[in-house]
Amino acid sequence: MTDETMALRELMQKGSDASLLREMIGFAAQRLMELETEPLCGAAHGERSAERLNQRNGYRDRDWETRAGTVELRIPKLRRGSYFPAFLEPRRTAEKALTAVIQEAYVQGISTRSVDALVRSMGMDGVSKSQVSRLCGEIDGRVQDFLNRPIEGDWPYLWLDATYVKVREAGRIVSVAVTVAVGVNGDGRREVLGMAVGPSEAETFWTDFLRGLARRGLRGVKLVISDAHEGLKAAVSKILRATWQRCRVHFMRNATAHAGKTQRRIVSAWIGTAFAEADAPAAPAQWRTVADQLRPRVPRLAALMDAAEHDVLAYMDFPREHRAKLHSTNPIERLNGEIKRRTDVVGIFPNEGAITRLVGAILLEQSDEWATQRARYMTLETISAISDTSPVSLSAVAD
Repeated sequence: MTDETMALRELMQKGSDASLLREMIGFAAQRLMELETEPLCGAAHGERSAERLNQRNGYRDRDWETRAGTVELRIPKLRRGSYFPAFLEPRRTAEKALTAVIQEAYVQGISTRSVDALVRSMGMDGVSKSQVSRLCGEIDGRVQDFLNRPIEGDWPYLWLDATYVKVREAGRIVSVAVTVAVGVNGDGRREVLGMAVGPSEAETFWTDFLRGLARRGLRGVKLVISDAHEGLKAAVSKILRATWQRCRVHFMRNATAHAGKTQRRIVSAWIGTAFAEADAPAAPAQWRTVADQLRPRVPRLAALMDAAEHDVLAYMDFPREHRAKLHSTNPIERLNGEIKRRTDVVGIFPNEGAITRLVGAILLEQSDEWATQRARYMTLETISAISDTSPVSLSAVAD
């Protein structure tokens, strides 16, 4: 008789109520996860095999909401890469966070007309404070665990960006900055590393944010990609001591603003010839050639290019295979777009905690989504050239 059959018989002997159904669902889900991880490892749990591709590395707990109630799952972790069960709903947390924020605004009587209409359309008339408290507490715990988790390994590349949302503060409506950090680790995988809410993008705010990431274990950063904020640039130099890459897309918008409307396309193409250079030393040379040719006609643009040369072309000193992803904040723009789409539904947040709840849930889900992707964001062969540590080499024998 197999171990699975014996375990199932033990469950059936416990009774026939709802708890039995939850136990049986949990048993089936656990077995399904083990079966899904077997092909990823190339061997069953504890099996010794020369064909082994990966190794298991413990479990992470997660509650699964079902019609039978909450089922406690233990999701297998892998030594290399990650695994997320296909039967879970990765987008559910953010929807619950959005619901919680709307409910909180409704209960406190400060929702806008559009939010009030949305609350009614969702059937939330007469929501009680205890219901809001329970839902918010459930989400806040998961979000805080995610945002405060240890950061392990090397992270050669770090993207930083901010978006602004409205919040009520001391009876006023103010705009606050929501900053997000996304990194690529020494294994070539992308992950959301953290977020923070602050009154502005001043140096003190960025310094505190980066110090928080460093305390959690962020290390090995070689290049930071962001927009041109002097406070951010100073904080990067002070805390991370990494090279700074000015977002090329944002720079081009600033540069073409110095040209007349009829000349913007030509100027953009002209500057773009420097970006088209495949050889790292050739790009700065072409950059200076374009600046010198523009100097008599558009001296302010030439001066801007002189000042920005090293920052805009910093990515050229890194592996050619990575450059398309390093020259701008585009890899994080899609994430910011999703944040704006969700936060625009709320309109005005009741407090900063509600911002952290909703945005944190969005970031948690995005990290889960990236974790389920089989393909790395950058290959092991190219990322190992700049990582401080060598990729993990797995033996063919299970622990």
